[in-house]
Amino acid sequence: MKPLLAYTGLRLLVFAVALVLLWLVGARGLLLVALAVLISGVASYVLLSRQRDALSSTMVTRWRRTEDEPPPDDAATPPR
Repeated sequence: MKPLLAYTGLRLLVFAVALVLLWLVGARGLLLVALAVLISGVASYVLLSRQRDALSSTMVTRWRRTEDEPPPDDAATPPR
């Protein structure tokens, strides 16, 4: 859960910084939001690779752990 919160929070922070910088430059309206999404996406891809790797390894570990667990007893019987 911690890597998810860290990555999401940092993505929002990068978006907010891009939004403010573009607003200071003079972008407004839909152009402001579109450019902020584009710039923050590229910046996040470059700057947040460590956090993204931590998040993906946590997700894969949890997925493998649930994959190895046997199904509950009531799942073996078909519904009536």
